[in-house]
Amino acid sequence: MEWAISKRKWAYLLFVFLFFSLTWTGCASTVKERTDEPGVRERESVSKYYHFEDVRVPRELNYKQNKSFVYETPRFKTGVLFFTKWRLDVDSLIDFFHYHMEKDNWKLVNSFKGKESILNFSKPDKTCTIKITEKWHGATEVEIRVGPLGVKKM
Repeated sequence: MEWAISKRKWAYLLFVFLFFSLTWTGCASTVKERTDEPGVRERESVSKYYHFEDVRVPRELNYKQNKSFVYETPRFKTGVLFFTKWRLDVDSLIDFFHYHMEKDNWKLVNSFKGKESILNFSKPDKTCTIKITEKWHGATEVEIRVGPLGVKKM
């Protein structure tokens, strides 16, 4: 009987030791990340450019090359980039694109928000449409279309 109680105490002590050691190492990595340069660290870890040097995409999105394409000529570049992510906060994704597109000199033309959200941006020579779709099974799909801005013919 004493042996069983002693075994139980050792098991509890081991559990407490493991819990605190894991908690402490988790906090240590967070402190280290905070001491890095915030500007450089943010650019490297938060977002990335795919094929278009002025359309920033969150790194957490998974690029789907088989559904994407880019067409380039000496005069312009156009294409569709497709991304997915499981369990994503769509509101924060929309905020991300509003903020970073403005930083890259895009102007918001209009936006629609719902199960399928659409953000339309423009520059003097091109346009960008970002479509964010929440699927019923928890996945989020992001489709980014970039193309030249047409010239009106009179």
